[in-house]
Amino acid sequence: MIVGIDIRETAITVVRIDGRGEVIGWETQDGSSAAVVVDAVRAVSGNTPKRVGAAVRDPTDPNIADVVAAAAGAARVTAAPRVVSTAAAVALAEQWRGAAQGTTCIVALVVGDQVSSGFIDHGRVFDGAHGLAGAAGWLAMNPVERDDYRRLGGLEAEIGPAGIVRRLVWRMKSGDSSDVLDRAGGDVSAITVGHVFDAGRAGDGVAVSVVRDTARYIGMAIANLVAVLDPEIVVLGGLIAEAGDLLVEPARVEAARRMSPALSAALRIVPGTLGADAAALGAARAAMLAMPR
Repeated sequence: MIVGIDIRETAITVVRIDGRGEVIGWETQDGSSAAVVVDAVRAVSGNTPKRVGAAVRDPTDPNIADVVAAAAGAARVTAAPRVVSTAAAVALAEQWRGAAQGTTCIVALVVGDQVSSGFIDHGRVFDGAHGLAGAAGWLAMNPVERDDYRRLGGLEAEIGPAGIVRRLVWRMKSGDSSDVLDRAGGDVSAITVGHVFDAGRAGDGVAVSVVRDTARYIGMAIANLVAVLDPEIVVLGGLIAEAGDLLVEPARVEAARRMSPALSAALRIVPGTLGADAAALGAARAAMLAMPR
């Protein structure tokens, strides 16, 4: 038995798998505290698992370390939990059961609580010297220095949910008219990224422009990651996959424009297929791979 845990900003998901990798228990609870993770782990209780894996936003965050320790205690395991970044977990899951099956060198670019990337090479997660590899939200995408770039990172400020909404609001404040405001009941503060995408699908000019720019930033980020890592496949997860009908193809086109022909010809760029389940499954997979053989 193995337990995989996805620790997000506002919720925790726990999955329990057997030795063949079949899911035998699943639980999601709101919140991200140690108490919440203990409850979620106990909700899928059974025989004591051999290992625990955790997908986390920042593997170096001591507060998250306390939550992971509480999960291991609730699961009654003695082996140290295997902790990976959320995007690395998504990459592992998609390689195991999703869009990247049959590949060995995978990059995942994920937009969730944060914008992050994960790199898997022949089953090994690349963590970096300080456990911070994959902080794609901090990719520098624009020579202009903005306050939100310094707080969030350049890429996250542009393609994170709040950044997408912010760019549309800026357009409206500059005088452009958009149906997005009506979709939000006339309240600017109530606008969500879902409103922007729905308006884009309906042909709203401002929303279409914001979506187009978002895809352009995603394509640029893909090109940067591929130039350094040379993967077989890039899996796009989280918000990018959810809005894949709007973002994936234009992001592919933009990435191809910014890559060498050799890299572009050898690369696949695909949306993830595991949705919200991916990180918890990937955490379990990370724990499975860390077990002695």
